[in-house]
Amino acid sequence: MGDPVLIGIRFALYADLMLIAGLAAFPLYALTRSERAGPQPMAAIWRAERWLCAAGLLLSTLGMGVLAASMQGVGILSLELQPFSDLVRETDVGMAWIFRSAALALALGAAFWMARWPTTAAALLAAAGSVAVATLVWSGHAGATEGTPGTFHRISDILHMIAAAVWVGAIGAFLLLISPRRIRDWPDGLPIAARSLDRFSRVGTVCVLVIAATGLINSQLIIGAENIGRSLGSPYGQLLLAKLALFGLMLALAAANRWRLTPALAAAVAGGDTEDIDTDPDAALEAMRRSLVIEALAALAILALVAWFGTLEPFVGADAV
Repeated sequence: MGDPVLIGIRFALYADLMLIAGLAAFPLYALTRSERAGPQPMAAIWRAERWLCAAGLLLSTLGMGVLAASMQGVGILSLELQPFSDLVRETDVGMAWIFRSAALALALGAAFWMARWPTTAAALLAAAGSVAVATLVWSGHAGATEGTPGTFHRISDILHMIAAAVWVGAIGAFLLLISPRRIRDWPDGLPIAARSLDRFSRVGTVCVLVIAATGLINSQLIIGAENIGRSLGSPYGQLLLAKLALFGLMLALAAANRWRLTPALAAAVAGGDTEDIDTDPDAALEAMRRSLVIEALAALAILALVAWFGTLEPFVGADAV
C-alpha cells in the first residue's frame, strides 16, 4: 500500500509546489499593475511565497533522501553518498530533482525582488514554480511510461498539474484576500477581492477544461477504458474514484462561487439592492469564506489521494496491458 513516510512527503511537496506556482500566477491575471505595485495584497502573497519556496527545497531534498534510502534498504541517517550520487546522476527521477531544486532556488530569489519589480518577479516565480511542478511528473506513472506514449503522457500530466496549480493557488490567494484580519486592516481589500473573483472566472473555466481533458487522457494511458472494471477492484481504482468525487465537489463549489457568491459579494460591495441576492457584506463574505475553505480542504484531500495512488499499481496483480 506504499510507504507512509514517502507518501506524506509527496503530498506535502505537491501542495507546496502547486501553491508556489499558483500564488505567483494569481497577481498576473487577477490584479491590475497598480494593485501589484502596492503593499497590499502583494505583501501577504510574497511572504507566503518565501516560506513556500524554502519549504519546497527542504521537502524535495528530504523526499529524494527517503527514496534513495528506501532503494538502498537503509534508514535515511545511514544513507551512503555514492549510491545517492549515482541515483541522482543516472536516473530520470534524479535529474528531475536537480531541475526542481534549481527552479525552487530561482523562485526563492524572485520572491525577494517583489518590492522593486512585482510584475517581473511574479512572472519569473510563476514560471519557475511551474517547472518545479512539472518535475513531479517523473515520480509518478507518467514517468514510467516508455516511448512516444510516454512523451504524450508526460506532456498531458504536466498540463494537468499546472492547471491544478493555478486553481489551488487561486483558492489560497482568495483566502488571503478575504481573511478577517486583512479585511479589517485594509479598507480597499473587499472591492479588490470582489473584482479578482470575477477575473478568475475565465481563468478557472480554462483550468477546469484542461484538468478534465488531461485527466481523461491520463486515465486512458494508465488504465484504458476497457479495464475500468478491473481497476475498481484495486486500491488504485478506488482512490481514483474518491478523487473524482472530490473533483465533482470542487466543481459544484466553483459553480456556486461564480454564479451565486461572487455576484452577491460584488453587489454587497457596490451597495446594490436586488431581490435574489443577499447584499449584506458580512453575510456575503462569510458565505464566500466558507465555500473557499471547503474547496481548499477538497483540493488538499485530492492531493493526498494523488500522492498515495501514484505509488500504487492500477490493477491487482500488476498484470495490466
